[in-house]
Amino acid sequence: MALEALDVVASLIAVVHSSAKVASLCFYYYRDVENAKDDIDRLQREATSLKKVSESVQLLLKGPNGAKLEASQELMVAAKDSLSQLRELEQVLSPGTTRKAMSRVGLRALKWPFQNKDVEKIAQGLGRCTHVISLGLQVDNAAVLLGIDQNLLHVDKKLLEIDQKAVLDRLPVVVEASFDSRAEEHSPICLHDTRVDLLRQISKWADDPRAEPIFWLNGMAGTGKSTISRTVARSFATTGRLGASFFFRRGETDRGSLSKFVTTIAAQLVSRVPAFAQHAKNAIDTDTTIFGKTAQEQFKKLVLEPLSRIPQDARKTATLVVVVDALDECERDDDVKLIINLFSRVKMLQSPRLRILVTSRPDLPIRLGFSAITGKYQDLVLHEMPEHIVEHDISAFLRHELAVIRSNYNNSVPKDRQLPTSWPGQSNIQILVQMAVPLFIFAATVCRFLADRRCGNPDKQLQEVLKYRTRSQESQLDATYLPVLNQLVVGLPIRQREKALQEFRVIVGSIVILASPLSTCALVQMLSVSKDTIDNRLDLLHSVLSIPPSSSSPVRLLHLSFRDFLVDAEKCGKNPFWVDEKYSHWKMAANCLRVMNERLRTDICDVKAPGTSRSTINPRKVDACLPPEVQYACLHWVYHIQHARDHVSDGGPVCDFLIRHFLHWMEALSLMGRASESLGIINALQSLLSPEVSVKLSSFLSDAIRFVLANISIIDKTPLQIYSSALVFVPEKSIIRYTFESEIPSWISLAPEAETNWNSCLQTLEGHNDSVRSVAFSQDSTLVASASDDRTVRIWRSDIGDCFQELKGHSGPVRSIAFSHDSALVASASNDQTVRIWHADTGECIKGYSNWVRSIAFSHDSALMASAPDNRTVRIWRADTGECIQELKGQGDWVRSIAFSHDSTLMASASDDWTVRIWRIDSGDCVQELKGHTSASRDKTIRIWRADTGDCVQELKGHSDWVRSIAFSHDSALIASGSDDRTVRIWRVDSGDYVQELKGHSRSVRSIAFSHDSTLVVSASDDWTVRIWHTSTGDRIQELKGHSRLIRSIAFSHDSALVASASDDRTVRIWRTDAGDCVQTVHIGFVSHLSFEPGNTRLLTDLGPITVPKPLVAEESVASTPLVMPSHIRDCRFGFGITGDGCWVSWHGNNLLWLPVDFRPTCSRVLGSTIVIGCRLGRVIIVRFSIQELPDLQYN
Repeated sequence: MALEALDVVASLIAVVHSSAKVASLCFYYYRDVENAKDDIDRLQREATSLKKVSESVQLLLKGPNGAKLEASQELMVAAKDSLSQLRELEQVLSPGTTRKAMSRVGLRALKWPFQNKDVEKIAQGLGRCTHVISLGLQVDNAAVLLGIDQNLLHVDKKLLEIDQKAVLDRLPVVVEASFDSRAEEHSPICLHDTRVDLLRQISKWADDPRAEPIFWLNGMAGTGKSTISRTVARSFATTGRLGASFFFRRGETDRGSLSKFVTTIAAQLVSRVPAFAQHAKNAIDTDTTIFGKTAQEQFKKLVLEPLSRIPQDARKTATLVVVVDALDECERDDDVKLIINLFSRVKMLQSPRLRILVTSRPDLPIRLGFSAITGKYQDLVLHEMPEHIVEHDISAFLRHELAVIRSNYNNSVPKDRQLPTSWPGQSNIQILVQMAVPLFIFAATVCRFLADRRCGNPDKQLQEVLKYRTRSQESQLDATYLPVLNQLVVGLPIRQREKALQEFRVIVGSIVILASPLSTCALVQMLSVSKDTIDNRLDLLHSVLSIPPSSSSPVRLLHLSFRDFLVDAEKCGKNPFWVDEKYSHWKMAANCLRVMNERLRTDICDVKAPGTSRSTINPRKVDACLPPEVQYACLHWVYHIQHARDHVSDGGPVCDFLIRHFLHWMEALSLMGRASESLGIINALQSLLSPEVSVKLSSFLSDAIRFVLANISIIDKTPLQIYSSALVFVPEKSIIRYTFESEIPSWISLAPEAETNWNSCLQTLEGHNDSVRSVAFSQDSTLVASASDDRTVRIWRSDIGDCFQELKGHSGPVRSIAFSHDSALVASASNDQTVRIWHADTGECIKGYSNWVRSIAFSHDSALMASAPDNRTVRIWRADTGECIQELKGQGDWVRSIAFSHDSTLMASASDDWTVRIWRIDSGDCVQELKGHTSASRDKTIRIWRADTGDCVQELKGHSDWVRSIAFSHDSALIASGSDDRTVRIWRVDSGDYVQELKGHSRSVRSIAFSHDSTLVVSASDDWTVRIWHTSTGDRIQELKGHSRLIRSIAFSHDSALVASASDDRTVRIWRTDAGDCVQTVHIGFVSHLSFEPGNTRLLTDLGPITVPKPLVAEESVASTPLVMPSHIRDCRFGFGITGDGCWVSWHGNNLLWLPVDFRPTCSRVLGSTIVIGCRLGRVIIVRFSIQELPDLQYN
């Protein structure tokens, strides 16, 4: 082996060892640290992935062809870089240098040393190294050195396997959704010689390059759709043409939702198409947040783009088929339509061809989804197939299954009890076929019933089934299910029969009306029925219910038609097993309320620390404290009240529950990650009120909606803030605050003064990273679009305030936004000189226009769009084609705003020339010019007011632009002012005369301060400099340079020997006044105010007091080298403070009390346990804390 390769192998061995150690250390932290689970898990996964990749490459280098391989320089660099990062991590993560030291410190003393942003940076670094190592090993002159193609293929295969492992370790998947998963192991496929024509048609569609990309196989319940799906998936998997499969199942969390659908499809493509792995890995490395993006973005980046980049010579097949079964069991109608829309995009993928087989019932949301993509799919309706074909297939199925049943039975009994070889006979089979057509579910259920030995002799059971052939008045479902159910009561005396039927209605009647399936253990708690009783009643129902061996696994319907049969209102009085659906829902609602009343409480997971993020709480702990029946009750109690068609009133059980447990219920939803669903649940409950008897409850729920809207963002992220921030900042007359005031934690000894009543602001939407320039409602008011300087457009649901689309594509700030009047399209105009039109539901950009535009608008019929570019014109476009049909000229300056008349014949434009013009769209003529607007100048003055009377005693004029800052001298004789005119002026308070004008700054002066003896003035400017001046002469004595952003605050020490400055570059710098040199740099975050503590040992900031490692004294021994404090070290911050983003009150650097937007500081002061905050809207609030209560808060 070459010397370079030996060096690489040695480095990789060290990487493997070090990454294993880091992963092991992460395990200890994961076990013992509660508030950073996601970050620890992320770091452990990256370290483990790096270890696996390094091991694979190491084995390749040490293998029989290792000597023939070249270890590239990139691989060497990546290995050494990995090792360096890992060893730094080891040092930070190790509590001590030995196990003895770790034992001495004690694992309970472990504290996770990183913040979330640090983990993200570290994880990205390790991910890059993993990527380079997996690709860095190149084949050097493969044809010559390896000699034979087989070895080259072997090396390529190994490298592809490395990529596959790296991607599969990171993709979130739903394992049970695959056709060949353990969950689908016993599910049937089509028998030989059945469904022949249909399967041939699907195969022909997949192979036809001119065929539509989607095949929709739909049919009513029981027609065999899933069996066909499994058969197709298995067939294409055998020939290597299956790309992926996803079998939806309602009520099974991830299998019933869109959340992991795309990533599961991507993961299966990685496994089945090795060449796909590298490109999927690149997509994940490029955007590590892709798993949190929209389904559209994931489908594009993780499926379509990687497929399109597979080289021609690496494609094993020209066509890949994706099978999606039971799309109607995806729980959200919007998601169903979105999935169909995603599939319509595969048509643009030319090679390899992607074919999508979708099966479903013909439900309305699916029909609507397919109607929106007319011309991009072909379909087939199963229940409309020729009857003779269906008869043939059902007959073949019955013959096969009955032969198996006969054989299994005969092998288990003595000869005198065996069934004849002719059983069940041709005539009986024909009768069963006639009873079944067109429902395969009949044939499948009958066969399961006959095969179940718990039910008795197969022939006896068959006779029970055949009794129903003469009952013409009975439906096919009667013949399907009554033979099974009758086994529960046959031969029982009347009393026992009634008891059995009653237990059936309680147990099975509950199972069939559940919103999502529950296990027998959960049913025991929910129904207050013994486990033995439940087990006994379910023992004979294995042919209609999926009853797992484990009592902790959910019991499911084998087919939805069983539920339809039991709750059919026409069967009341006829079917002894009939379930009163309305009563069952009412009873389940009462059970839900009972379970929640018994189990919910404050801090149910014993988190204790109020600033703990939900993402850091161990999911296993949540599941232990909120077992399945409690989670079910929290989510579905109102669902059952709705379906019981019951009304709620004051003083009833619903009212009692809400008054006692509303906050506990919200906390539980937050812990489950379902807080956003609370608004829909409350709204549904409101619709059930009886106005004349629910006045109190109506007021409570209205206030609850305002409470949730105002706090949903923090409740969702930090559950315990519902008892602190959410309660103390809502209006004092809020019903929720009044009802639950006792829940306000004792560590808040003085709550801030809040508004008296709710104001007109319903909700604040946070998410943009820069100024928001424009907002617009959709015409139906269900959506809000926002445009920002962060170059994105966000679309929000107006009812719950969540962002469900982030539209990216503009390369400059987005200045204007508008919805079409049918709410289907969104148009955005940006400083990148483009207008883009997007689909509101999918986020897809469908049109783009190049021009600098300040305003846009749609006509009310959505046919036209107007734009106001920077050339003082208005342009009218056709929305569908992008054709410009009119250009309106005549404005004397920029056009700021435009609007269509309701009949779309007129256009109004408002301009900086102080006019509004009205235009005819058809001719382009200006028909009105409205004048009258004027401009106003800024004040540019300083006013001095008496604090006791409020009288203005001086008005100081002289600055030529905005005054940004003022400061009194300590003897109150002088005032200094800083202005946007780049000057500092010093004024006498008594006369109002200015005595000095200090010039020198090249930009606005933002902050000023006097020394304590009033002889010096210090000023800070947006030119990134600090200047020190003599008050008496106006001479500049120092210019302090070093900050890289504008400076927010400055202060003198009490002896005037030091100056501190706080900048937007996230540093605080300490300077010597006499020498002008920087003696200390502290990296802390955004600080808007600072001052020295007497003695100069600490700085007081709006983030709290900061103790800097070296004493802040102006001595020659002070090092001039700046001290950079690592961002993950927080121990330097003591007591109370405000976090750098202004969103939290902190305690010892840990989040304590979240500040809503209106209560965030423009300035703040911390004095002991009291914090004074000057808020953005002019309000000043005071919050005081009880330090004695805080030690109980255990922060890890």
